[in-house]
Amino acid sequence: MFAPLIVLIRKYFGQKKLNQVRGQLIALHIQTMTRFCDRFGIERTTRQHLIRMARDNGKRLGLLA
Repeated sequence: MFAPLIVLIRKYFGQKKLNQVRGQLIALHIQTMTRFCDRFGIERTTRQHLIRMARDNGKRLGLLA
């Protein structure tokens, strides 16, 4: 779904910059998920499952193209 957009961004910025931005966005997303889980008392194992699910969904949507 998003793969063509990611490919265009990679061509424009280059692989190195894309990886930097992608890493920053992933870290921000994980921090947000962790804060959410901490706020609502969700267990660590459930949080880890949510992080894995987000990664797998990103692959399916083409965000990790």
